[in-house]
Amino acid sequence: MDTGMNPDAKPGARTGVKTGVAFGHPGLPPRWTTGAKEGVGTACSGDSRVWFTLANGIVTEVYYPRVDVANTRDLQFLVTDGRTFFHEEQRDTLHSVTYVDPRALAYHLTNQDPEGRYRITKRVFTDPQANALVIRARFESLKGSHADYHLYVLLAPHIGNQGTHNCGRVMAGEGKTWLVASREGIALAMGASVPFVRASSGFVGASDGWTDLHDNFQMDWIFGSASDGTIALTAEVDLHQGTEFTLVLGFGQDQQAAIATAQATLEKPWREVEQEYVRQWRAYCAALEDLSVYSADGGKTFWTSAMVLKAHEDKTSPGAFIASLSIPWGDAAGDANAGGYHLCWPRDLVHVATALLAAGDGAAARRALDYLDRTQNKGDGSWPQNCWVDGRPYWGGLQLDEVAMPVLLAWRLVKAGILEGHQHYPMVRAAALCLARCGPVTPQERWEENAGYSPATLAAEIAALVCAAELAALEQEPALARYMREVADSWATRVEDWTFTRCGALLPGHPEHYERIAIVRPEELDQAGTECRVLLPIANLPDSAAASSQCCIVDGGFLELVRYGVRAPDDHHVVKSLAVYDVLLRVETPIGPAWHRYNHDGYGEKEDGTPFDGMGVGRAWPLLTGERGHYELAAGRDVTPYVQAIECFANQGRMIPEQVWDSADIPERGLRWGHGTGSATPLAWAHAEYLRLLRSRRDGQVFDRIPEMHDRYAVQRTHSDRVIWKFNHKVRAIRADQRLRIETDAPAFLHWTRDNWTTAQHDPLAEVAPGTGIYAIEFPPFAFTVGRALAFTFYWPEADRWEGRDFVVAVT
Repeated sequence: MDTGMNPDAKPGARTGVKTGVAFGHPGLPPRWTTGAKEGVGTACSGDSRVWFTLANGIVTEVYYPRVDVANTRDLQFLVTDGRTFFHEEQRDTLHSVTYVDPRALAYHLTNQDPEGRYRITKRVFTDPQANALVIRARFESLKGSHADYHLYVLLAPHIGNQGTHNCGRVMAGEGKTWLVASREGIALAMGASVPFVRASSGFVGASDGWTDLHDNFQMDWIFGSASDGTIALTAEVDLHQGTEFTLVLGFGQDQQAAIATAQATLEKPWREVEQEYVRQWRAYCAALEDLSVYSADGGKTFWTSAMVLKAHEDKTSPGAFIASLSIPWGDAAGDANAGGYHLCWPRDLVHVATALLAAGDGAAARRALDYLDRTQNKGDGSWPQNCWVDGRPYWGGLQLDEVAMPVLLAWRLVKAGILEGHQHYPMVRAAALCLARCGPVTPQERWEENAGYSPATLAAEIAALVCAAELAALEQEPALARYMREVADSWATRVEDWTFTRCGALLPGHPEHYERIAIVRPEELDQAGTECRVLLPIANLPDSAAASSQCCIVDGGFLELVRYGVRAPDDHHVVKSLAVYDVLLRVETPIGPAWHRYNHDGYGEKEDGTPFDGMGVGRAWPLLTGERGHYELAAGRDVTPYVQAIECFANQGRMIPEQVWDSADIPERGLRWGHGTGSATPLAWAHAEYLRLLRSRRDGQVFDRIPEMHDRYAVQRTHSDRVIWKFNHKVRAIRADQRLRIETDAPAFLHWTRDNWTTAQHDPLAEVAPGTGIYAIEFPPFAFTVGRALAFTFYWPEADRWEGRDFVVAVT
């Protein structure tokens, strides 16, 4: 395994000790492992709070007691004949992974020596009644006998999302030898149904078993403990006592509890444990809506996707669905990236919940909404950019699509009859008011990099306001419902004013298209044509990279306008943008089409295939294939090629990756054109997009479409003449035929003039609806004369002060 161990390390003379403390403290700096998982699993039962991941034929991160707490880097076997060779499973064998049952997240792994000397097979699952991982292993000698080989198990603990400050011990208990590791209230213990011939705890790169065996194919060091460092635990399995055996990794709050858990599971017949694990998963699948007939692979990826999404839910905080059981490019990441993708993003969580609703698991969607209610920032109605499953924020950004999407989920559950209108209404109300106050400009868009007007975020904001208006009407708040619709209508009318350029220079003959994000709106520009001089900062690129005009950066976010119903699929703005999007960002792989996030993206492996480390080259995303497929369905066309492509992007474990490689193969780095990279795999959002595409295909219309909004904007083409001025959205000019609303977040008087202060008026702002804390005054169309600007300031009665500055809105 690539633990960062130095294969050339020769630390001093061998001591020959059988007990004592390992040398080489604290070990090499820790690293995680690849984010490209070929399998993930957990029991359906809430009695087992253990999750596992698989990559390169071995177990990688194992999570306990929550889905966001990784405790291992990897767990694998080492093989040597003691004289001529030394192999580790993940590097030196040929791997395959299959499912024990097509409707259960239990796996059969086969790792075979390329020279045909031996084969290792493993069945991997968890004990549904205990906090224990179970590996049923078999070692086969294909040349010679098992006596010609030595088999070792190597475990790299990273307790509590941290590779440093781990403590490892070799302990005796329950008549067995145990490999034990612990840190800060979490402990793991590994034991087997056959004896360990010898066992040791060492520091990575110095006194660990890998370094020991790599030196002379012999396990010479036997240390009883290695404390407060980056450690690895090693034991030789006694093949003379059996070539088929059970390995158990048990967890607990301390070492004795972990040993007791592992021992209890070892005492159970492994096949009965596996059968119960499979039975529970089959029961879950049986309760789902069977969408397999709408797939292109007989339902294989459908059933896997549904189970993968279910497996990403925490069991201590029900409804907390994380983004991925992985750390993207983990082999280049250490303790500083403790969160990886095993965090809750409200956006990803709602995608998952909506997909499970589409697949028939409405209870999971309801739990997700309950969780969102618990984790909402009650002060302002927003959500953290992302958080641990217990609600503690991780990053500190504000993304308005993440404020909008929980509102959409609540509306869907009400429409599905799963939720009463009044349930979670305070959450919906607070979120919608947050959008009205903070929007339309988002501090971060869905790619978490830029502030501005984002077509994708605007689509979610407008949809949320329309849905919130529907729910407010049910709650007998007609004034609030009216206000929400007025804001939604105003923003929906101006999407193109804010985000559609007519001076694009990306594709000859196609100067018109939606921008990825507009950091400066056209009305704020001093003179016509200067939009081309507004440079958009792009993340993950070196400082030397040339910046690009905001009108020359495109993405597929505008497709969200069609998904939700803000625009019709044949809207000419959409059609013009689609031509540019497909030419610039579509990638034709041997497997099928995929799309880049946006041109000049830097989030992906470098040109030479080395891992992303803060800079790189953006690759193609399978979930964008799903988004493009949804557009095709909305336009009345066949989506089979898109369904099939996503299924083919999945790896042999049917895990759908975040990104696929879009360049020539680099075999030494495991990168193949059209196949997953070292990014997050599986990505829950990608599996969710696939499930919704199947449901949309079944229904003959986009599952996410909001009928009320589609009718309002795509069919009736509702238009608003209302322009809204706010402190965070200071309108610089209006047309004389437009109505102007001025809003504040506190009681105020507007002191204003239309004749350059020759005369002035002093009028109070009124609350837009009871209990909103938003105050407004509105001027009807033709209240002002062309060429004569409105100038104004504010008096704040609660603070008994004047604003102290004037504001001007030109009239054209």
